[in-house]
Amino acid sequence: MADKKTFYITTPIYYPSGRLTIGNAYTTIAADSMARYKRSQGYDTFFLTGTDEHGLKIEQKAEKAGIKPQEYVDNMAKQYKELWKKLDISYDKFIRTTDADHVKSVQKIFEKLLKQGDIYLGEYTGWYSVEDEEYFTESQLKEVFKDDNGKVIGGIAPSGHKVQLVKEPSYFFRMSKYADRLLKYYKENPDFILPHSREKEMVNNFIKPGLEDLSVTRTTIDWGIPVPSDPKHVVYVWIDALSNYITALGYGSDDDSLFKKFWPADVHLVGKEIVRFHTIYWPIMLMALDLPLPKQIFGHGWVLIYKDKMSKSKGNAVYPESIVDRFGLDALRYYLMRAIPFGSDGSFSPEDFVERVNFDLANDLGNLLNRTVSMINQYQAGLVTKPASQDDLGSDLAKVANETIVEYQKQMDALHFSQALDAIWKFVGRANKYIDETTPWVLNKEGKTEELARVMANLAESLRLIAIMISPIMTESPAKIFAQLGLNFEDEAQKALEFGAFSWNVKVTEKPTPIFPRRKKDEEVAYIKEEMAKAVSKKQTRSEKKAAEMEEEKNYISIDDFDKVQIKVGQVISVEAVEGSSKLLKFQMDFGDEKRQILSGMHKFYPDFEELVGKKILAVTNLKPRKMMGMESQGMLLSSEKGKKVKLAIVGDEHDLGALLG
Repeated sequence: MADKKTFYITTPIYYPSGRLTIGNAYTTIAADSMARYKRSQGYDTFFLTGTDEHGLKIEQKAEKAGIKPQEYVDNMAKQYKELWKKLDISYDKFIRTTDADHVKSVQKIFEKLLKQGDIYLGEYTGWYSVEDEEYFTESQLKEVFKDDNGKVIGGIAPSGHKVQLVKEPSYFFRMSKYADRLLKYYKENPDFILPHSREKEMVNNFIKPGLEDLSVTRTTIDWGIPVPSDPKHVVYVWIDALSNYITALGYGSDDDSLFKKFWPADVHLVGKEIVRFHTIYWPIMLMALDLPLPKQIFGHGWVLIYKDKMSKSKGNAVYPESIVDRFGLDALRYYLMRAIPFGSDGSFSPEDFVERVNFDLANDLGNLLNRTVSMINQYQAGLVTKPASQDDLGSDLAKVANETIVEYQKQMDALHFSQALDAIWKFVGRANKYIDETTPWVLNKEGKTEELARVMANLAESLRLIAIMISPIMTESPAKIFAQLGLNFEDEAQKALEFGAFSWNVKVTEKPTPIFPRRKKDEEVAYIKEEMAKAVSKKQTRSEKKAAEMEEEKNYISIDDFDKVQIKVGQVISVEAVEGSSKLLKFQMDFGDEKRQILSGMHKFYPDFEELVGKKILAVTNLKPRKMMGMESQGMLLSSEKGKKVKLAIVGDEHDLGALLG
């Protein structure tokens, strides 16, 4: 007997610094829906989630709570597991980065990379954000604070969080060594990063400007995994956290059978804010370890509240527990997967949520079930029998059903949960229309028993298929639908996904019960808003509120921010390839009142680069100079991108040298 096909899916491991919102639940429900779907398709599936438990923020949270870091993360991990149980998350393993086997494997990984020269000891000086667990250069800061002498003494990270100056010995990972290989991999595997817009962002914003080596240890914190060969260093977040995807399978341990079976992962599901770490740092680490890369990384969008980013300080955070307790689990799981197109930002509003419950669930699906079971009891004494033949209306219903199954499977395979549910609900609508077309009450009145039995069987069969298709996403309702139809959802023979594949000779329940009762909109909206308001911390200081407000604005720039960017017209004096680099060109530029050297990764797009001499190109001239391949680059040339074409922003001769764009 051939081995079953395997499928390995992961969520990010969540940082246990606070209570999880529906935004975190969104990722996990999506992964769970896919895992359940693949299991239903016969795949041997492994679904991983967990917690990322080291770092300065955890150390500080524990200290504030008056407990040890381990006790703090133990409490948080327990809380997260309880939430996943409430949301019916069917994970196969919950990994914690404090697990002893993970710690040992991370230490082995670090020492291997160190021994082969991919990690080296240096010194790091930079601005560090505790909240982001990330270093920033001064030029990357959103805002800087200076003393009376003009010296920078602090600042605000792009996220809106405060930064502090850190200067310490650090081990660095040679990211730059693998940059060209990573770009080649992107090109050869066009669906490695989805949506495709995320890949463009990674290339243009992080790789093309020059990939810098990455600090991977800290000496100023204790709460982390010690480096075996240099214990005063602890392994910083990237190697520790990202390697969970392979250590969870036993990589680096005595038993790596799961690793051999399931790696490479079929898909890592992550939020768009951590795509960079998963599509740049993680693949490079795997390349250095000589391991296969995951087949796909899907960076989904955010769950916004009224099109605004979720925030406790604004009183718009929504917690899954309050929704589930009030409306039931499937209402939340359905809404998150239906209302938010996977890959894009989506907006949650109490009004839209209640309307979806009332119309999609209560009116469309719930009413179809209730009417069908009631009519079968009224007209057929509760018995459903398989029809011997179909008429035109029945044949059309069967055709639509089977077309829906094909579309549903296509969309689920592509992680398009919203489109899969769209397809199912179109069929729900078609089944409701079938009732109006066939008018069972008229058939009963006219004594057309054969036609009536066929209609009832077709409706029952439609509901059977609907229950099966929604089951990866809505985990409680399918069994309830089956029970009212007189079926058992645990019976695999009853879950054949084809119209007419099940031989009906079944008695339905005598007393159908609405599985989605209608709600009073105003009352339910008020309830959700009250729950959202509870998220506001009464103990927030003014500075904390200010920082939170700044965090909400991190995706926007003001006109003042734009005014800081100095874009000038410059003319190419000379251009040459940079020795030892396959992508860099060295430009000598004339800006009228000054000349500058600028390095740009345009060699691939301009193989005949000599033709650029004399051209006028727009450039940002007030960027902090940076070292690339041992040479200083004193600005950045602007370019545009469409598909795989990248073009420099060349302007006509009517533009004077040194002219400012504004």
